[in-house]
Amino acid sequence: MKKSIMVLAFIAMIVALGFAAPYKAELKIASSTSLAHTYNVGAQYFAKLVTERTGGRITFKLYPDGQLGKGERELLEAIQQGSIDMYVGSTGPLGGFVPSVQVLDIPFLFRDYAHVDKVLDGSIGQALLTDLEKVQMKGLAFWENGFRNLTNSKKVIKTPEDAKGLKIRTMENPVHIQAWKTAGVNPTPMAWGEVYGALQQGVIDGQENPVAVILQVKVYEVQKQLALTQHVYSPAVLIMSARRWSQLPKEDQAIILQAAKEGAVYQRKLGRDNEEQMLAELQKNGVTVTRDVDKAAWVAAMKPAFDSFSTQFGKDKIDAILNTK
Repeated sequence: MKKSIMVLAFIAMIVALGFAAPYKAELKIASSTSLAHTYNVGAQYFAKLVTERTGGRITFKLYPDGQLGKGERELLEAIQQGSIDMYVGSTGPLGGFVPSVQVLDIPFLFRDYAHVDKVLDGSIGQALLTDLEKVQMKGLAFWENGFRNLTNSKKVIKTPEDAKGLKIRTMENPVHIQAWKTAGVNPTPMAWGEVYGALQQGVIDGQENPVAVILQVKVYEVQKQLALTQHVYSPAVLIMSARRWSQLPKEDQAIILQAAKEGAVYQRKLGRDNEEQMLAELQKNGVTVTRDVDKAAWVAAMKPAFDSFSTQFGKDKIDAILNTK
C-alpha cells in the first residue's frame, strides 16, 4: 500500500513538473535619457527581439527621462535592490559601484570605433561585465554613448589653454574629474537632470557629451560653442537586476543575452551613421562646430592623469586595451 502511494506521488510530481506554467513577465527598462535617444531606440529593438523569441511570454515597458530615478546613480541603486529590472545608460556612474569599469573612462584610450568594438566585445569587455555580478548586477552587453565632446557658452576652444578655468559639468566619475583638473579645467560633478537648468542660469560654463546627447537634449539652446575634442569614449551598458536574472529559466537567459548583443550592434550603428547629420542639425541651430581641435595638446595636458591611472588600474590592463588590434 505504502509503495503504491509513493509511486502515485512520484507520478503526480512528474505530471506537475511537466505541466508547470512557462515563465511569463513584463520587465521594466529604465534610462535617464529621452525616448528618442539611441539607448531607448536600441532598447525597443532589444525588447522586440526577446518578445518575439519567447512567443510573447516576456514583454517590456520602457521608462525613459529618469521616470524611475532622478539620475543614473539612483537607477543603478534600484537595479541592485531589484526594484527595476533593467537599465541602459553610460558607464560613468557605474564606476562608483564597480571600480574596475573606470578603466574605460581614461581619456584618449581608444583610437576609433573599430578599436572600441574589438575591446568591448572581446575578453576584456566580458571580464568587466562579469565584475558587475559582485554588486548584484548582471551585465548583458556593452552598448554605446559615444566619443565625448566639449560645449561651452563663452568661446571657441581648440586647446586646453582655451578652456582653462571654465566650470564644466562632468559625470560623477573620479577618472573624468581628475583628467579635467589636470588639464586646468574646473570640473563640476552634477546629476544629468540638473544640467540644462545649470547651463541656462550660468551656474556652469559648459558640459561634455556625445553629439547625440547634445542634440537631443537641446543643449544648443543654451550653448553655442562645440569643440570636437573626442577626449573620452563613453560606453553604455545594458544591465539586468541579478535578482531578476536568477528568476529566469536558462533558455530565456540565453535569449536575452543574444538579443542584448544584437541590440548592441544595432544601437551603436544608430549613433555612428547619423553623427554628421546631427552636427549639421546643431549648426542649423546656431552652434559653431570646431573640428580643428589640437588633440596632441589635449593628450599632453592630460598625460599626468593618464600616468596616474596606470598605477591605479594596472599598466598591464591599460596596455592590453591600447594594444588590441
